[in-house]
Amino acid sequence: MAEDQSVITNENFDSSEANDDKCTQTLDAAKTPHPRPTSFDQNLMFIEAWEHLRRSVVYYKGQAVGTMAALDNASGALNYDQVFVRDFVPSALAYLMKGELEIVKNFLLRTLHLQLSVKGIDRFALGQGLMSASFKFLHSFKVLHNPVRGVDTLIADFGETAIGRVAGVDSGFWWIILLHAYTRATGDYSLSHRPECQNGMKLILSVCLAEGFDTFPTLLCADGCGMADRRMGVYGYPIEIQALFFMALRCAVHLLQEDDGKEFIMRIEKRLQALTYHMRSYFWLDFQQLNNIYRYKTEEYSHTAVNKFNVIPDSIPDWVFDFMPMKGGYFIANVSPARMDFRWFVLGNCVAILSSLATHNQSMAILDLIEERWGELVGKMPLKLSYPALDIHGWSIETGSDPKNTRWSYHNGGSWPGLLWLVTAACIKTGRPGIARKAIELAEQRLSKDDWQEYYDGKEGCYVGKQSRRLQTCSIAGYLVSKMLLEEPSHLGIIALEEDEKIKPTTISRSTTLPTKFRGYP
Repeated sequence: MAEDQSVITNENFDSSEANDDKCTQTLDAAKTPHPRPTSFDQNLMFIEAWEHLRRSVVYYKGQAVGTMAALDNASGALNYDQVFVRDFVPSALAYLMKGELEIVKNFLLRTLHLQLSVKGIDRFALGQGLMSASFKFLHSFKVLHNPVRGVDTLIADFGETAIGRVAGVDSGFWWIILLHAYTRATGDYSLSHRPECQNGMKLILSVCLAEGFDTFPTLLCADGCGMADRRMGVYGYPIEIQALFFMALRCAVHLLQEDDGKEFIMRIEKRLQALTYHMRSYFWLDFQQLNNIYRYKTEEYSHTAVNKFNVIPDSIPDWVFDFMPMKGGYFIANVSPARMDFRWFVLGNCVAILSSLATHNQSMAILDLIEERWGELVGKMPLKLSYPALDIHGWSIETGSDPKNTRWSYHNGGSWPGLLWLVTAACIKTGRPGIARKAIELAEQRLSKDDWQEYYDGKEGCYVGKQSRRLQTCSIAGYLVSKMLLEEPSHLGIIALEEDEKIKPTTISRSTTLPTKFRGYP
């Protein structure tokens, strides 16, 4: 693949678009009210966090286009100097809540332009709708006949340089979710209704809604395609991707214009019905459902089967019975034929609450579980990305003996303060801000003192991660968003979605497995 196939330079980007951006940004800024004084004005930790976040901003052609992953270059940049789509989301929300819209709009447009790049790995061309997982800025002075002027370049990574060469499935979903958040924050649909934004959404949706060999409405994914971007045994139908998929579909319905996007809207609404039923029925686990699975019969044929995935009860790990409280529940990590991954993943469960994939009762049960298992899921530093950590045998098989994902470290049971904003938003949506406040106070004891670390290791998250980076932007922005949400809960409207009345309530019974013609429908 040619070196410039995944780049934007100041020579191939339409300058009229940049001028249009500036005009629109001025109008947007004019509509934004002057922020009122808050309790944060004297909060030194909050002020420090904002100073770090502003230092992390990446500029392209004089415009702020995102925030780099970390400011710590002590161990070499690696890819921490890049702007990651998923990591920028909390930064974007912080700026939106502060009324600073320009950086978010610039980010949305630049990543959208990168989507049109020619992309591929070896001799295989990747789907046109794929969004880059990250991009980085380069300035070159090698310009013919003008060595002083130079060229500003954005170089995108669609998986060509990623560990394991896996494309980020979540990037496109986060992009749609962020576009929806920007639209809600501004009350202005002019950006989302621009032809390029409409086309970008359709390209993403075309990949996701394409018909194939799947018998389920969920998305089949490779390992390492989300936040856990290394082998973690989450191949198949990981909860993180399914929850983001659901939320992106719901956001797209609100953003697509009916005249040109009517076909997509119809396909989305049909998919949402099936996806909602599937996730609430088969991914949900509470004490009663665990007991049901424990009593499953196997080798069931016909449409009346209860154990539809032929899960062997003896495959339920012992830790689940001790972990599951009488009060509480969660969406498990993965469900596929003859396989249920019972691990807890916080990102997928929080997104399920924010998107209303989880019912009200399920949302309350997820927070009940966090309260009941506070020591395991929060410990000394919020929050466990996954629980429990894979044991030595599981680590060897599922991660390929990955030295970075050892037991209770990194993605394998590590604690990530950058996820604090998701839990805070979920708590406020369910009317239980006290849980979030307790988690934030816990994080405040160490975050600034430890220089805003990326992640923590240990069963209780006591130790700074063995390869953790200082001044991690998502940790900084996650804290800021959490504090601003508690200070002004109305900010929740930017990111959270209420229950969709068009989606039918889920009722689980044998008869629902029967083909339509056997259920009395025409």
